[in-house]
Amino acid sequence: MANENPFKSILKKLEKADGGEFGKYYSLPALNDPRIDRLPFSIRILLESAIRNCDEFQVKSNDVEKIIDWENSSPKQVEIPFKPARVLLQDFTGVPAVVDLACMRDAMNNLGGDSNKINPLVPVDLVIDHSVQVDVARSENAVQANMEFEFQRNKERFAFLKWGSNAFHNMLVVPPGSGIVHQVNLEYLGRVVFNTNGVLYPDSVVGTDSHTTMIDGLGVAGWGVGGIEAEAAMLGQPMSMVLPGVVGFKLSGKLRDGITATDLVLTVTQILRKHGVVGKFVEFYGEGMSELSLADRATIANMSPEYGATMGFFPVDNVTLQYLKLTGRSDETVSMIESYLRANKMFVDYSEPQAERVYSSYLELNLEDVEPCIAGPKRPHDRVPLKEMKADWHSCLDSRVGFKGFAIPKESQSKVAEFDFHGTPAQLRHGDVVIAAITSCTNTSNPSVMLGAALVAKKACELGLQVKPWVKTSLAPGSGVVTKYLEKSGLQKFLNQLGFHIVGYGCTTCIGNSGDIDEAVASAITENDLVASAVLSGNRNFEGRVHPLTRANYLASPPLVVAYALAGTVNIDFETEPIGLGKDGKKIYFRDIWPSNEEVANVVQSNVLPDMFKATYEAITKGNPMWNNLSVPSGTLYSWDPKSTYIHDPPYFKTMTMSPPGPHGVKNAYCLLNFGDSITTDHISPAGSIHKDSPAARYLMERGVDRRDFNSYGSRRGNDEIMARGTFANIRIVNKLLGGEVGPKTVHIPSGEKLSVYDAAMRYKREGHAMVILAGAEYGSGSSRDWAAKGPMLLGVKAVISKSFERIHRSNLVGMGILPLCYKTGEDAETLGLTGHERYSIDLPSSVSEIRPGQDVTVTTDNGKSFTCILRFDTEVELAYFDHGGILPFVIRNLIHAKH
Repeated sequence: MANENPFKSILKKLEKADGGEFGKYYSLPALNDPRIDRLPFSIRILLESAIRNCDEFQVKSNDVEKIIDWENSSPKQVEIPFKPARVLLQDFTGVPAVVDLACMRDAMNNLGGDSNKINPLVPVDLVIDHSVQVDVARSENAVQANMEFEFQRNKERFAFLKWGSNAFHNMLVVPPGSGIVHQVNLEYLGRVVFNTNGVLYPDSVVGTDSHTTMIDGLGVAGWGVGGIEAEAAMLGQPMSMVLPGVVGFKLSGKLRDGITATDLVLTVTQILRKHGVVGKFVEFYGEGMSELSLADRATIANMSPEYGATMGFFPVDNVTLQYLKLTGRSDETVSMIESYLRANKMFVDYSEPQAERVYSSYLELNLEDVEPCIAGPKRPHDRVPLKEMKADWHSCLDSRVGFKGFAIPKESQSKVAEFDFHGTPAQLRHGDVVIAAITSCTNTSNPSVMLGAALVAKKACELGLQVKPWVKTSLAPGSGVVTKYLEKSGLQKFLNQLGFHIVGYGCTTCIGNSGDIDEAVASAITENDLVASAVLSGNRNFEGRVHPLTRANYLASPPLVVAYALAGTVNIDFETEPIGLGKDGKKIYFRDIWPSNEEVANVVQSNVLPDMFKATYEAITKGNPMWNNLSVPSGTLYSWDPKSTYIHDPPYFKTMTMSPPGPHGVKNAYCLLNFGDSITTDHISPAGSIHKDSPAARYLMERGVDRRDFNSYGSRRGNDEIMARGTFANIRIVNKLLGGEVGPKTVHIPSGEKLSVYDAAMRYKREGHAMVILAGAEYGSGSSRDWAAKGPMLLGVKAVISKSFERIHRSNLVGMGILPLCYKTGEDAETLGLTGHERYSIDLPSSVSEIRPGQDVTVTTDNGKSFTCILRFDTEVELAYFDHGGILPFVIRNLIHAKH
């Protein structure tokens, strides 16, 4: 049981300059341990949390010692518990989290426990931001029109979340239409330092979106976890993690004129992918830090998932404090933050000599070496320098189908598709831009790139350039602040003139919420098999994510998005070819519309003001009329509606008993799917539109839902029936059992029939067969998505055997009771001669006490093959979850036992 904190002797008062006190804090200097001065700042945050939460039960003194001795212990992959200060949810993951909490209350009730014990024990911030579909674009009325559509489609989900905000304590819900979760977190929710009941401690956060890391730019330790882990953290469970290595990334110099934060982050992403930072923290330092605005830091921190790190951390310094004041945090709050962090050796003052800190490995980048670039056409780390873009595009057309190839025959590459666009003759070619979106948390929180885009628009309009009417242009700011400074600067009208009207405040094109493209354009693309292009200021461009008809998707800075929209194609060399013809037929070049850094800085300086942030976030807390008018049921237990196609009571606890089921091996399982490398969570559990011929569509139509009301998979994550049918329903999935055919199908091995993945899985279940999945490297990369683990579990998948797993996805599989196995180095399905037509058995001991994290297990097949895999339970806690059949049953049983 929990004991009193053994570190209570280092609880010190933090005095104010005027003689009062801010509160008490656990003082790291009071430990008088010289090892602490050498620790990276990111590790000090883990250390403080362990000391403050030490009860010799969930967190032990030995855990504190492991963290203090980080320099020696981190190479040994030691396990530590971590209790974040808060949890951050967005609606796509918030709905299933609240569904699970409601479901857990029911289970607790049924097992005779106190259902009101199921409450968040740490603050939960839930921002509704993922439901904005770009139905209406290029219109002055786009925001209101899209918001009305959003409420029509999502009224039931929104009402459910509103019920949750009333039924559960400690939960703040930010209404729809407010902004993107990570920008709202940066500008408003981020505390930097908490003061709870008179105890001060650093803000830290885990979030159910992988880009939670954006808050690392503010000096708040935060990263993405699966929805399953987040729910456990909400319920007071310590997160078990391997004490990470920390890569020290030194920045020097300053960015050259015309270079954007997006160019920098794409460069950093490529460097870090090459270095290999999966499972590690990256901590930035060096004299170049003083040249990076907070928004630039947040842009780099945001893309941690794309470079593979758990965090890209920027310790708090004077730049952070200036940003806190800019965004409307009070002087008293900022003074408290600075005083606490200085007293606890968590503040960097670059005007003072820097103590030497130790890192696991070191990297360096001179900011002057960064050049303009974009990334694509299918992965965020495939950076292309702008000057090489035209050549790279032609190489992609030539190359065989892959991450950098479309295999378009030479004779077809110059094909011109003639079509009629609402009475106007029009043409499309390979590489033509049909979607140009200023979108995504990565860039919309950065005033320099947003106002930079507006300056490009102004220059283009003044020179007489226009965007072709069939390019679907959109602007989706991450908060209302952006609108305020674009309006004040007088530049929004130029964006409007080019079709970049504001469409809403939330996650749009980057998550797949691009909405439809014009039917005439869609027909021209499909009938002529064109490789059409999207250019977006996002962070993800995996195939099939942005829009089903844009096979080439490029990530670019907001000003470059405007430039490519004007050019109308990615098949252009901006240095030598004109973007278009201006007034009087004059050729206009890229250099004619590109603003200097000084121009951008002047506009930012005079138009981004603290009052804008205050006004925006005061309005958030009041809600909006549509939200405020939603009527919701009262009561702490949810009344499930069996007819609902949005919110459904999942079956996780239907057969739950007080005794854990124990570990299970796998016997004679069939292979449901056989994959190659880089299967993303978008492949496993798509968030975008529901295809008309899919099992999910069939389910909805059987229940009288019209096709136009299908909405997206992401919006229906509160319904397990739909999400199970949507598992592996990505139209771009490649399953080796189908011999390279693209599409969401598989082979039912016993009959040889080709079926949808869901139908095949249900047939196996009816026949009493277990299933496994074979995969290559980086299985489960991309967004942290709990349904990418919940879905396979509901299908009946018992194990995934791959070359490697993405960090969050592996832990999600464990959380749902699925075995993650890795081939031995140098081995995979091909080298072992596995086709996926075999049956697989995995032998495990019947008691969890006989299983060790990371141990070898033997896999045998029915045709006499036998090979060894590594069991990827990485910690003792993960073994306990497996013993209980998953993390949520583990939590319920522990809470019930706690009353005794």
